[in-house]
This record gives sequence, C-alpha cells and structure tokens, in this order.
Amino acid sequence: MFTGIIENTSTVVDIKSEGTNFHFTLECPIADELHIDQSFAHDGCCLTVVQLDKEKKQYVVTAMKETMMRTNLSQWKIGTKVNVERSMSSNGRFDGHIVQGHVDTTAVCEKVINENGSWRFFFRYDNTIHHTVEKGSVCVNGVSLTVVDSEDGMFSVSIIPYTFEHTNFCEIKEGTKVNIEFDILGKYIEKLLQQYIKK
Repeated sequence: MFTGIIENTSTVVDIKSEGTNFHFTLECPIADELHIDQSFAHDGCCLTVVQLDKEKKQYVVTAMKETMMRTNLSQWKIGTKVNVERSMSSNGRFDGHIVQGHVDTTAVCEKVINENGSWRFFFRYDNTIHHTVEKGSVCVNGVSLTVVDSEDGMFSVSIIPYTFEHTNFCEIKEGTKVNIEFDILGKYIEKLLQQYIKK
C-alpha cells in the first residue's frame, strides 16, 4: 500500500523483452536502499524489484502483458523519468491518501494552464470505468492529488511548484498519457450503489 507521496524519480536506462514480459532497468538515487522482492510504485504502478545493483544505483522490475496494456509503461523508453514511491511502513503517516498501486486506467492530458504560481492540468479518460468528484482524491502517475474540476470523463488538478519540480509533472504536456488510480473508497461506494440501482 502507498500514499501517493513521491519519494524520488527513476530514469529508464534499459528495456528488454522476454515473451510477453518486459524487463525495465532503472537508475535511482535511492536504489541502494531497496531490496529484492520489494514493492516499488512506478508512476503509480506497483512493481517488484527483481534485480539490484546498489553500486550503480540501478534495479530491474518486470511488467507482464496485463500491466503493459492497462498502464503507460508501453510508452516508456530510454531516458523516461518515472515517479517512484516505496510502500508505506506500518508506523508511517498518511500524508496523501490510500493508494494501492493498482492502476485503473490511463488518461490523456488535454490542456495545461500556467496560473502564475501553480499549474492546472486537465485530463480526459473513459468515464465508463470510474468517476471523480470535486475535492475528492485521485492518483495521477503515482501522485496523490485533489480533484479541482470534475465532469463526465474529465477532471483537473492543480500542481504547486514543489510537485512540478520534483515529479515528472514538469514533463507532462498536451497529449501525454498518464496512469490513473481512482479513490479506493469511492470505487467501493460506487460498486455498492450499482447493486441497488440494478434492483
């Protein structure tokens, strides 16, 4: 389980395919603090560390076909900057919100507005999956954020300078595909309500 508070960024340095699996080698300043079998969220997608080179500060994670289909990992290439977060410790603080590391879908950035001190990002997604609500939580590329605008298949979030500079939001522009995980509490409520609506 994660909280959506990004610890650092990793950079993709190598990509190898094996059958339907892809092995990504990434470089990260905190790689020497990782261990094999550790859950490590990449742009909000929970992946397992399978190889580790602490001297080079590099590690390897494997993504299977399902992961490649449901996330933006298929667009990763050498040099791609990825938001990373280790799973929350049992005595940690919930500085963000409950994030499972299970990406629900992808969204496409429609517009970025510079608001003279912050940035407003607008994202379009398939709203037949789940929904957002104003002032609710949403996870974009692993970042815990508050929804500003919410419409059918569209939402916006505001990004402060610190987040812009310390995550890959500084590289998101119109047309960029991002990973989305909707609020887990909202998903359960939505599921329960659907049962009553069908009756």
